Amino acid sequence: MRIRKYSLIVMGVLLLGSAGCKKLDLGPSYQDTDLTFWQKPEAAAQSLNNCYAGMYSDDYFFFNESLSDNAFCSSPVNGGAVQSIAAGSYDGRTNRVAGEWAFHYGGIRNVNNLLANIDKVPNLAADLKARYQAEARFIRAFHYFHLINWYGNVPLIKDEISYDESFNIARSPKADVVSYILSELDEVTALLPLRSAYPETDKGRISKGAAAALKAKLLLYESRWADAATVLEGIMGGTYGTYTLYPSFSGIFQPENENNSEVMLDLEFVPVQRTQSMQRFFIPFTEGTLITGMAPSQSLVDDFIMANGKGINESGSGYNENTPFAQRDPRLEATIIHDGSSFVTKRGETVTIRTAPGTGDNAVDKADASPTGYYFRKYYDRTADGNNNSGLNLILIRYTDVLLMYAEAKAMLNQMNEDVWNKTIKAIRQRAGFTDPAALNYANYAAIGNATMINLVRRERRSEMALESSRIFDIRRWKIAETVLNGTLYGMKVGNTNLAVNRRVFDAGKHYLWPVPQADIEMNKNLLPNNSGW
Repeated sequence: MRIRKYSLIVMGVLLLGSAGCKKLDLGPSYQDTDLTFWQKPEAAAQSLNNCYAGMYSDDYFFFNESLSDNAFCSSPVNGGAVQSIAAGSYDGRTNRVAGEWAFHYGGIRNVNNLLANIDKVPNLAADLKARYQAEARFIRAFHYFHLINWYGNVPLIKDEISYDESFNIARSPKADVVSYILSELDEVTALLPLRSAYPETDKGRISKGAAAALKAKLLLYESRWADAATVLEGIMGGTYGTYTLYPSFSGIFQPENENNSEVMLDLEFVPVQRTQSMQRFFIPFTEGTLITGMAPSQSLVDDFIMANGKGINESGSGYNENTPFAQRDPRLEATIIHDGSSFVTKRGETVTIRTAPGTGDNAVDKADASPTGYYFRKYYDRTADGNNNSGLNLILIRYTDVLLMYAEAKAMLNQMNEDVWNKTIKAIRQRAGFTDPAALNYANYAAIGNATMINLVRRERRSEMALESSRIFDIRRWKIAETVLNGTLYGMKVGNTNLAVNRRVFDAGKHYLWPVPQADIEMNKNLLPNNSGW
């Protein structure tokens, strides 16, 4: 049965803390004892779908943007207090820091519980059991991927452990966890089906391509450029299934195009039965009818290049401060709503959004509107209900990410050439809507030098992947967070100056890793020592 179509129940609790609640459909039910639950023929499918539903959080996915230089969060609550984290005023008691740890270990607990009990399920075909186990192991690897990126050394729990054992487990070196994730992904890749092998009713399940892409991402994050490039070449060559760029950039994120040719892994929702309501926080105030919780920064807007491929501050770019959105990267308009943008409402009406002071309810001087003068358009779902509850899937890995990772790996190896360029940057820009040969042809960039090429690839990634929970991980792994996250976050230009919206603080001596949650340390001193600076 298709994984999206289950009803909702509450997720299991974490052995190392409370994982919080997630609306799911899968048991064990509170009416079952552990023994009776696993004697049900449907137990394996239900438990696995519990793991799927708890793979990632829609709240984290979107508000991660406000942890980066891409956006500002105006609420002290959203995203688990991302506003405090962005300001540098957080510790092991902060909601997001404690919640992220608990969320992922709750997911790991669910996977380990399934793997420990799946043999008890009656009449489960051997091939189906092997596939379920591989899917679950991927999800566990996905949780560990996030844990090491936020916390570094973390407890490595490969099997179910007892309540008492959970109070004695120590943190494993990050290198050991990385090795474990890579080994798990290698093994499950061999067991998982190609995406094309799944029937229509199983669309959205984890495939070989997803496992290979996560492995490549981890290798890239570990600066293993050559190893990452090898895996990425396999994906691009079709070893793990066929993936292509979807013809329309904006169309990737529309509900009618879910599970399109570009999607490799997503967090699945379905209208009415399982929804997320995040868009109310970032679309124009008149449409979201809620205080704008997250607003794009001027820094993000400025990083979208001109249609001729030049940055707005480069000589010959043609940028005009009086018409700042003219002749820009087509992805700017598809991603950001600015003063004067055209917008199609859920009622089907085309309106002009005005954000300049004194221009209406969406204006930057209105208390509940965007404090930067910008809103996000990407991931806007016109089919959402009146409360902006949307069944739109959230894409965790897509094929463009594969191409961008490959471009980055080759640039870091100083191996960018015309062939790599054409397969990656040129193809991505063409799909986005660029037509000027100056932006598309490698000959115009061949002499810029490798350091400049690396920055070009990074800028391309920022523009393409905005609002996709990528930027915060990128600036941390590139070790540029102390540069881009220190100082003032600005909004739109009003008069002769840009609005000073928020003060950011990033201490390179401590903020590249979050602290282990204080409550967990108080229960288990073996989690010490804490990360540097904490």
